[in-house]
Amino acid sequence: MKVADLTPERFEKIKAYRWDNFIEKHEGPFQYGQSWEWHDFEFMEIEGYDVLLPVESTHHKNITVEKIAMSKDDKTLTMFLKDTTYYPSPEQEIFAGIIAIAEKVRDENFYVTVLYHERYIVKNPT
Repeated sequence: MKVADLTPERFEKIKAYRWDNFIEKHEGPFQYGQSWEWHDFEFMEIEGYDVLLPVESTHHKNITVEKIAMSKDDKTLTMFLKDTTYYPSPEQEIFAGIIAIAEKVRDENFYVTVLYHERYIVKNPT
């Protein structure tokens, strides 16, 4: 799915969404409708779900999924991601963690991220 393929009505639904952000000590909340002036946001397919992430589309190639959890009602997707855009070496991996929560847009088949926070990647014993 691509943002450019959305009808104007579907795009308007997304523009009304806000997301909370905590990246490099920059905090939200921000509104998608205002953000497209400065950012190239795009959908990313994450384990079969079309999810709009509040990151530049050039980051997508550096994002991997550690795990996801879907709510029982299929309306909320919780994702543990790793974005190595700024932390490419294995020694820096601890800093590349992201937790993101996305909500399903009403009457649509895609999700919009409403929480996007940095986190440390901690390996616990299995």
